[in-house]
Amino acid sequence: MEQWIDTVFRELPKLKIMEEEPMKKHTTFRVGGPARYYARPDRKELPVLLQLAKKDGIPVTVIGNGSNLLVGDKGIRGLVIELGARMGTIRIEQNVLKAGAGAMLAQAATAAAASGLGGMEFAAGIPGSIGGAITMNAGAYGGEMKDIVGQVTVLTEDGKERTLAPAAMDFGYRQSCILKNHYIVLEAEFLLTTRPEDEIRAKMAELRDKRLEKQPLEYPSAGSTFKRPEGYFAGKLIMDAGLRGYRVGGAQVSEKHCGFVINRGDATAADIRKLMTEVQNRVMERFGVRLEPEVKMIGDFS
Repeated sequence: MEQWIDTVFRELPKLKIMEEEPMKKHTTFRVGGPARYYARPDRKELPVLLQLAKKDGIPVTVIGNGSNLLVGDKGIRGLVIELGARMGTIRIEQNVLKAGAGAMLAQAATAAAASGLGGMEFAAGIPGSIGGAITMNAGAYGGEMKDIVGQVTVLTEDGKERTLAPAAMDFGYRQSCILKNHYIVLEAEFLLTTRPEDEIRAKMAELRDKRLEKQPLEYPSAGSTFKRPEGYFAGKLIMDAGLRGYRVGGAQVSEKHCGFVINRGDATAADIRKLMTEVQNRVMERFGVRLEPEVKMIGDFS
């Protein structure tokens, strides 16, 4: 490991590598043990860093804003790469917004509004990055990434950049081709529509008010904990199973919106996972519906 670090410092002298970095600082759940190594490369450093890790057999985990992750209490072995602000440029050319993988959805939606471009209003309140949103085809209030994506530039397993048209993205409900093909999102283009700025901002404000009213934004969470089962709403199934406010340690089914599992302040990843499992079992027993987690679990839970 030490030899690997020395090689990274030599090849990428401007890149900072953090050791034993607490993942609770990098997830919206605010839980998770340490990453052995943690780095925030830029677009040029990323393929070099990946190549060096692969050469030495260092396991790699790539994350964005950590808004859809539950990291185990024992942390993550190997290297965690965050696609963050150093890969977060936003550019606008006519009706096309180009955003790096590390740009936040809220930043992109705000930039679009300031240029009189509509279409991203639904994304303004999603607490994720462009890369994560593309990977999971994030959506809210009737809109999804697939509705506005023009093309996506990815890094392939062999370290080459490739540009994908929307049809090649294989978008589905909370999924795309990114994970199954082991791609890493570098940049995405969004095809937007010219609209009056005040109209766009009014829609964003309307959706923000809905979120504030209906979602437990005052507590750490990963957003909607479970995917929407076909023909049902996860939150209603959980509520009807009598689980509103149900707790395991510091983890709780939100009393405000049963589709959210929240961290009351002292939850562990084990608490959250146990609570999610209990919710799945109760809903299955009561309604015969299997809830599938929308939250991705990574790291060591042992």
